[in-house]
Amino acid sequence: MNLPRARVRRPWRLAAEASALLVAVVVAFPLYWMVLSAFKPAGEIESAEPRPWTLAPSLDSFRRVFGQQEFGRYFLNSLLVAGTVVIASALIAFLAATAVTRFRFRFRTTLLIMFLVAQMVPVEALTIPLFFLMRDFGQLNTLGSLILPHIAFSLPFAIWMLRGFVKAVPEALEEAAYMDGASRARFLWQILFPLVFPGLVATSVFSFISTWNDFLFAKSFIISDTSQSTLPMALLVFYKPDDPDWGGVMAASTVMTIPVLVFFVLVQRRLVSGLGGAVKD
Repeated sequence: MNLPRARVRRPWRLAAEASALLVAVVVAFPLYWMVLSAFKPAGEIESAEPRPWTLAPSLDSFRRVFGQQEFGRYFLNSLLVAGTVVIASALIAFLAATAVTRFRFRFRTTLLIMFLVAQMVPVEALTIPLFFLMRDFGQLNTLGSLILPHIAFSLPFAIWMLRGFVKAVPEALEEAAYMDGASRARFLWQILFPLVFPGLVATSVFSFISTWNDFLFAKSFIISDTSQSTLPMALLVFYKPDDPDWGGVMAASTVMTIPVLVFFVLVQRRLVSGLGGAVKD
């Protein structure tokens, strides 16, 4: 009886696997082309007949990238901004998610709805108001003008996602901890924090990627002081309207991708469990 069912389901399974493979190829091909173009000689990049391979790989594009005087500073600035946003948004979101889940106060439901509404507003629509806000606070041409907006935009998603993890922790566990003499602070950091840590990792990945790849805020808020620029701004060094250096652009983009991949590899196990917990909730 099981054989006919297996035979019926097999074509559907093959179709699903083929569809998944096709989607993976479509998603991975731009990354492959970026890395390939970074290793291609200038003649092959500018050729009228592009080929999906190269027989003469070259490191000239990477030499031009690392030969830029400010490239190392741009990298450190991006690392500082992304790291600060990840740590700050994770801690604030954890405390806020605990507050809206464990405590009852006025306008709690309204606050949760505002978190959702905040995610519906396009970032582009708030760039100009944020520019004037940063100007009034004297934060233009500083890394603070990049850190503060990214923390603000990361919090609604992080709070809403962590709310499910905090809610999944039984209140009986909290009561048992208090009966054993644990203070609220001890329960918060030694019991609750490790239990929701996979959720923190999942939200941190999204905040890290969005901050690391940001170009809009970096272009809008860092106007004259190039020492405060981040890696996405380094791409403008190689892109000139009259004579773009596509090899340099692709090599710089490849270098930018490496920290994201390293961060993802380091947290992938926690990320899977965190996303699984979010879906289960």
